[in-house]
Amino acid sequence: MKSKTSFFKALSAVVWKDLVAELRGKEMLSAMMVFALLVIFIFNFALELDPKTRNALTAGIIWVTLTFSGTLGLNRSMAVEKDRGCLDGLLLAPVDRTAIYFGKSIANWVFMLITAAILLPVYSILYNTNLFSWGLVLVILLGSEGYVAVGTLLSSMSIQARTRDILLPILLFPVIIPVLIAAVKATGGFLAGETFSSLTTWIYLLIGYDVIFTSVAFMVFDAVVEE
Repeated sequence: MKSKTSFFKALSAVVWKDLVAELRGKEMLSAMMVFALLVIFIFNFALELDPKTRNALTAGIIWVTLTFSGTLGLNRSMAVEKDRGCLDGLLLAPVDRTAIYFGKSIANWVFMLITAAILLPVYSILYNTNLFSWGLVLVILLGSEGYVAVGTLLSSMSIQARTRDILLPILLFPVIIPVLIAAVKATGGFLAGETFSSLTTWIYLLIGYDVIFTSVAFMVFDAVVEE
């Protein structure tokens, strides 16, 4: 029981540290939001399509924006730890290192969800479409969880390289193809008014991806940071 208590204390400490540091500096979250809004504005003026075609592209635009802004956040999250010397301190702390992984993942997940919460209303206003759907909220929760689960692990691997800003997308994008396909398909289905039962295949794929890759990251994180 004591080890479980210390694990959750360490996890909550990492999450709290990241959230408080970001609230004070607003470096990573502001960069993610500015990037996401710029992408949306560019799509708005570049894709001067009829409403039907534009609606068909909505799911892809949303996930392209979230994916690239999320990659920017993942890079920034680990780079700050490395540049300030905090990463070595975290690894030397007498706690289970998987608590560090889950703490960083949860913090990155929160930042990505905040970005999505701002992105969707702006998209709705610019494109004059209603994106409010509980199914879409579920897809964003599941898709972003799988994204940060893999992204946090790979950013921990690439942080030691000089070309870390380039290396992370190269490692990350091939691995997250299944979650992106499932997220885009499910998002498009919910926005088109399809029923939940008709989209369960994509939802189950998202859940399976989240469980499998979070478990894999849990098992290998200690070995990754040792290298």
